[in-house]
Amino acid sequence: MRAVGRPLDLEARPDPLPGRGEIRVQVEACAVCRTDLHVVDGDLTQPRLPLIPGHEIVGIVDVVGEGVTSLSVGRRVGIPWLGHTCGSCSYCLADEENLCDRPVFTGYTRDGGFATHAVADAAYAFPLDGFADPVAAAPLMCAGLIGWRSLKKVGEGRRIGLYGFGAAAHIVAQVCRWQDREVYAFTRTGDTAAQAHARSLGACWAGGSDELPPELLDAAIIFAPVGALVPAALKAVRKAGRVVCGGIHMSDIPALPYRLLWEERQVLSVANLTRADAVEFLEIAARAGVRTTTTVYPLIRANEALGDLRAGRLQGAAVLVP
Repeated sequence: MRAVGRPLDLEARPDPLPGRGEIRVQVEACAVCRTDLHVVDGDLTQPRLPLIPGHEIVGIVDVVGEGVTSLSVGRRVGIPWLGHTCGSCSYCLADEENLCDRPVFTGYTRDGGFATHAVADAAYAFPLDGFADPVAAAPLMCAGLIGWRSLKKVGEGRRIGLYGFGAAAHIVAQVCRWQDREVYAFTRTGDTAAQAHARSLGACWAGGSDELPPELLDAAIIFAPVGALVPAALKAVRKAGRVVCGGIHMSDIPALPYRLLWEERQVLSVANLTRADAVEFLEIAARAGVRTTTTVYPLIRANEALGDLRAGRLQGAAVLVP
């Protein structure tokens, strides 16, 4: 196999073999997530090293490990960030496996999909029988899943603000419109391309993250890893409104006056995902007709893809193709 690991050098490795309960996939596409940036840049400090990053994997099963009956060779599957849970801690037993005390994360504590092949726990790989385009499907495996979990956390509000209009937001915006909600998109100041992209996906308003929307929001989701956006979003939501932080890493939230939180406004975070989220969202994505915007890079240009994401030069998602 060939793989890109940290540091991001293309190298040859022995083909991995699946253990009991695992599968191996021939990677067709792996989207590049901001969490990959946090891993490579050292913001997430406990990766298993050496490491192959990547956790938005779409591939074809080519080897099935002992004991696997749910998947067979030749089937297309998606492999997300959550790669395994213990099944026995209090969170797992309470159907909150996203909070598992002993989790395994794809592309962080086990090798991921910046490679030609990847091994995964079969119980955490999801059939993609109805998804014909692996490049289009790859961003659904994290941007879509975390976006969906974040959207569920906002409740039933109609006016939804999305801070950081990247891979997750461009998917969530389409689901919101399918649900007949209003979308208000907040981008980097002066990023007219991102604002135009948001409008093309049905946003009724798009502006800089330093602006206030024309109407108070019922809820806001923050996808950009910028803690200063929390008080900004609190200013933009109505009484009893919610601000959901959708990223795994964020810079420190600055001190804020209590009046921004008063009147029963709430700040919540989203951690990881559950398998139930994945099953639910993949059905919703198909019904809502979600179309991802992607920029394709060959595997050897993984550093370029990360750099473009870091610099905000992308609309939608970067996707690596071996």
